[in-house]
Amino acid sequence: MSQTTRIEPAFLFDLDGTLVDSVYQHVLAWKEALDAEGIALSVWRIHRRIGMSGGLFTNQLLRETGLDIDADRVERLRRHHVAAYRRLGDRIHPLPGARELLDWLTNAGVPWAIATSGRMETAAVNLAALGVDPERTPVVTRDQVKYAKPDPDLFVAAANRLQTPIETAMVIGDSIWDMLAATRCRALGVGLLSGGYGPEELRDAGAIRVYEDPADLLRHIDEVGGRR
Repeated sequence: MSQTTRIEPAFLFDLDGTLVDSVYQHVLAWKEALDAEGIALSVWRIHRRIGMSGGLFTNQLLRETGLDIDADRVERLRRHHVAAYRRLGDRIHPLPGARELLDWLTNAGVPWAIATSGRMETAAVNLAALGVDPERTPVVTRDQVKYAKPDPDLFVAAANRLQTPIETAMVIGDSIWDMLAATRCRALGVGLLSGGYGPEELRDAGAIRVYEDPADLLRHIDEVGGRR
């Protein structure tokens, strides 16, 4: 009688708002960058776009403000944002249970990787706060793919780094952009409330389960394919 080999699901994590408490620092950094360029945009509107690629952020910004933003101004905005975010680096900390969750997966032999829409120039701040060494851990940043979320390229690249089928992966994220990207690459999306999106929003975007934060996910790890 043949035996069926159980495939251990890989866990592909977003970074901001999923493993580190950094969403609002990004919002404030973008607000400072926009103010420096004389672009008026409410903080809540900025928050709704955290997690998508910088290019899409800029495109939506154009629609919101009706401004003509050329390539030079886009680059200045990016540099302003990076500088402001780095100044806030000492305020960025792992979310509750983040380190414990990653340790548990590692000890259980469950493969995991990080896939973030941020470039390494800002992701490095978060990885340092989390205690993750990108030289030893699979980390995919915006610098390494053609398109960022809601396109699925980041998560597909992360699954490739782990040499695991994307269809058997769990995408863990805090934003609708993560869940949309998961749906587009046929992975299963698991939403966390720690980035500020509501449970209904995450479920509507494709999340099969929603938890409060990494600690809550770890408490319910068996519900998403982990085994205690």
